[in-house]
Amino acid sequence: MHPLEKFAYCPMCGSKHFVINNEKSRKCENCGFTYYANPSSATAAFIINGNNELLVTKRGKEPAKGTLDLPGGFVDMDETAEEGMAREIKEETGIEVKEFTYLFSIPNIYRYSGIDIHTLDMFFLCHVPAGTEAVAADDASECFWMPVDDIHTEQFGLRSVRQALYQAEFLKKQK
Repeated sequence: MHPLEKFAYCPMCGSKHFVINNEKSRKCENCGFTYYANPSSATAAFIINGNNELLVTKRGKEPAKGTLDLPGGFVDMDETAEEGMAREIKEETGIEVKEFTYLFSIPNIYRYSGIDIHTLDMFFLCHVPAGTEAVAADDASECFWMPVDDIHTEQFGLRSVRQALYQAEFLKKQK
């Protein structure tokens, strides 16, 4: 279902004459307000330790509950992508990441409460010392270090994360 199908009334004036304007927007025929459906910002982190292991979480909630994932999540309003990523890593793993490198982004659809949320998932590379401990919390039911050689993309539940693992050239070089 397209996200705009959930909008029946104009959020400005309450009119039920809130019609499709184009594939990205609805427009109110009464007050002229146009609403554009833009993606939500989300982040995910490739956290590599000094032993050439990737920090992996297990999803504690839907979508894809029980499958593997990378630490990350939605960026809050008034946060930069970097601030949101650092916050999500801390919330899910207890690790404070201070240095990271932006890698790439992938558009995604994240099903939440029966609605498809279009996201722009931004991926970052983080390095931490060998022996860094992670403790699962928040959305992660588990977290653990996985040798880069043992990564199998089909074990990861979210499409964008699978695609990112496939694209991650730095992981291939470390194998």
